[in-house]
Amino acid sequence: MKLFSWYNSIPLIWRNLGAFVLGCGFGVLIYKLGGIWGGDFLSRTVAILSPFGGVLVNMLKMIVIPIIFFSLIHGAASLPVRTFGKMGTGVFAWYFFTSLYAAVFGSIIALLFNPTLTSAGELANRMVSQVEAMKSGSVSAGNAFVNSLLGLFANPFKALAEGNFLPVIVFAIMFGLAARVVLDTSRDERTRESITRMLDVIEAMQKTIFKMIDWIMAYFPIGVFALTACNFAIYGIELCQSYFQVALCVIAGIFLMLLICYPLVVILVCRVNPYPVLWKLREPILTAFVTRSSAAALPVSLKTAANKLKVKGELANFTLSLGATINMDGVCIHLPVFAVLAANLFGFELTVSQILLVVISVVFASIGAGGVPGGSIFLLFLVLDSLHLTPGQTSTIIALALGINPLLDMFETACNVAGDNIGTYVVGQKLNMLETDQTP
Repeated sequence: MKLFSWYNSIPLIWRNLGAFVLGCGFGVLIYKLGGIWGGDFLSRTVAILSPFGGVLVNMLKMIVIPIIFFSLIHGAASLPVRTFGKMGTGVFAWYFFTSLYAAVFGSIIALLFNPTLTSAGELANRMVSQVEAMKSGSVSAGNAFVNSLLGLFANPFKALAEGNFLPVIVFAIMFGLAARVVLDTSRDERTRESITRMLDVIEAMQKTIFKMIDWIMAYFPIGVFALTACNFAIYGIELCQSYFQVALCVIAGIFLMLLICYPLVVILVCRVNPYPVLWKLREPILTAFVTRSSAAALPVSLKTAANKLKVKGELANFTLSLGATINMDGVCIHLPVFAVLAANLFGFELTVSQILLVVISVVFASIGAGGVPGGSIFLLFLVLDSLHLTPGQTSTIIALALGINPLLDMFETACNVAGDNIGTYVVGQKLNMLETDQTP
């Protein structure tokens, strides 16, 4: 009992960090022992561990759609339409321009590092079956845009059942705005009372879901340990060694984005020291790093925004729920690196127009990343299609990306979530939507 009390007294951030470190060490140990005792030992160990990590991911996926749905309705309906318009403009401007900036920044970093690999053919052959399976699910860039546009207005109940984020977002925002307009304009007292009661129920459901989140958070360190151990048991430290140059390029770009670019915006817009703000975001950033999912980190981001950044709930509900799906700055840094890698591997030079096309493709492709682990790997098809690669060349790049994506996805997702939270703080400062006038 004392051991359990002592465990609960440790802050969750340290429990999660400890679980991650232990998972790394245990995973590498299993990877090494698998090389000695054979693949059966490795596969059996991973099979035992993976359900514990899968439970965490599935619980977070279970909770994230209700969070997005109720949070966006509550956020959209909580503000007068004029205020919502100002807030929405600021939020969308932040997400678009940071994605555009990240894509340009990622392209510059990629051209400076100029990554190339010599073992592309061998890796492509070894992973050809996985590549072919993924290729069958890809679409052309042109069709993707049309399908994405039409998909925004899908049946919301079907989208809820399928976990399709974008139609849920569109419906929830429209529903919340419609409720607010009726509340503000209706002269029928009974109608206004009905709308108010409905919004009270939605707020109550949101608070109930947050209680469920507390229960999930208690399980978090177990899932973190299992997820991390499985990752390193399967890929080993050779994952970093084999792709060091590509990994360094992406990771350096993400660290520069986190430690220089975002803080610079906070300084220029908010006139405060940005690094205490970043320190307050350590828990959602670490959650995103471990789970590799912006959507999975959303519950932690919402609690951090309320408790540490002191952002008003109606703003945080809207910006963070929206950002978990459409704001993918880390993906925008990641994808141009593979475009430059493709040019180096296949001996062609990227022209200015091609780089601009890559940037545009990356920005719009990132909207569809979906906030789920590994989502960026599917978007590579859209980016590579803009370079007019042959099917064989595209297969080679995707094969390379498959090997390193689990590592890079951790860093880029952490960057995505940092961008969501910093954007929420910046917009809150500009619109005076912080609970108190505070200096971080």
